[in-house]
Amino acid sequence: MKHPQVIQHKIFSTREIVFQRNRWKLLSKTIAFTNGCFDILHPGHIASLSSAAKEADLLIVGLNSDASARRLKGEGRPVMDEESRALLLASLLIVDAVVIFEEDTPLELIELINPDVLVKGGDYTIDQIVGAKEVQAHGGRVVINPMLDGFSSTGLIGKIRRL
Repeated sequence: MKHPQVIQHKIFSTREIVFQRNRWKLLSKTIAFTNGCFDILHPGHIASLSSAAKEADLLIVGLNSDASARRLKGEGRPVMDEESRALLLASLLIVDAVVIFEEDTPLELIELINPDVLVKGGDYTIDQIVGAKEVQAHGGRVVINPMLDGFSSTGLIGKIRRL
């Protein structure tokens, strides 16, 4: 049975995600956290999110706001507004919650959520990952997932613009 109304209920404000995280912790659920702009959802994102979801019972995705994404990616970005990007992420079965953050990094959000696992995709080292030392200080783990070659939002946007 399909329940599209559930999708919107997976998008939380910062305040709401803290309450939800507390409910999940009371149920002894482990929480993974990852973040990004997710400007144009592509197979690389799906692979990364799928890997992140395997690390815990529940997956929370921190989503850069429009202003945050613009500061990080430059003018003309994001291509899709934050509400659209949040809706697409929330529609994925592997994502349990989406929360939009305004800052350039998700550090404040990570400190509020205090996930059991912090997951980042890419060629990072743990000392380069925002929030890694905070998660580890609380006994959590940091996982770096490999990137799926051939997919990037910037590359796809460039390709579309050349058409």
